[in-house]
Amino acid sequence: MQFVRIGGVALHYQMIGDPAAKPLIVFVNALGTDFRIWRDVIVRLVGDYAILAYDKRGHGLSDVGATPYTIETHAEDLAGLLDHVGARGAIVCGVSVGGMIAQVLSARRPDLVRALVLCDTAHKSGTPQMWAERTAAVEAEGIASIADTILERWFTPEFRETAECAGYRNMLVRQPAAGYAATCAALRDADLTEIARTISVPAICIVGEADGSTPPALVAEFARMVPNARFELIKRCGHLPSIEQPETLTQIIRAFLALVTDAEAGAVRH
Repeated sequence: MQFVRIGGVALHYQMIGDPAAKPLIVFVNALGTDFRIWRDVIVRLVGDYAILAYDKRGHGLSDVGATPYTIETHAEDLAGLLDHVGARGAIVCGVSVGGMIAQVLSARRPDLVRALVLCDTAHKSGTPQMWAERTAAVEAEGIASIADTILERWFTPEFRETAECAGYRNMLVRQPAAGYAATCAALRDADLTEIARTISVPAICIVGEADGSTPPALVAEFARMVPNARFELIKRCGHLPSIEQPETLTQIIRAFLALVTDAEAGAVRH
């Protein structure tokens, strides 16, 4: 296991491959998860790309640190991690709050970001009242008290009947409650509308057709804000495509990055 102290917290991460030798894809996880949610995508990409996955603060094996957080706090952590591994021009793939972290990183440290893969995310999420109610429930009774409601938002009914879903429920309820609540505060306060409108790198916005957290209509609205962004809808999929439809998500990522590479090559030739 790999750890580094960034911004006063120990972050757990995994670096696979050499970012100096191959294009680097960074995976940023959702609220209430750790980087294991990306495993079935990573195994399909490893070898062709360098891979960086990590547990954002307050999740997985990373420290909780001072609370509450902002999206900017999480973006600063990721910038520090990329500086630590010596990476520039990364492809940042974030899901849900991870996609919001990716947007802020792109705005604050454009040297670190080559392209954005924004999964089931938007310029803002939920309402202040919703996040306040969720935070109060977690602080009073723990994440388990809201877990079944969250799973309904995350996954299709078919997936919720599987043993895999039971495992992801375990992942959710075993996250640090303080880190979960602190990230709820970050989501409550985040409005990235102006950042979305000024994204200057190639971007693709992807959403599951059954996403109950960031519905397709919201993600489509978001995609229209982002200059020249592509939009993809994944059938038979909820909020976490890396879990429910990893093969389809991987195919979309590969096709998008091929277009990015071709565009960059064309710019060099001209």
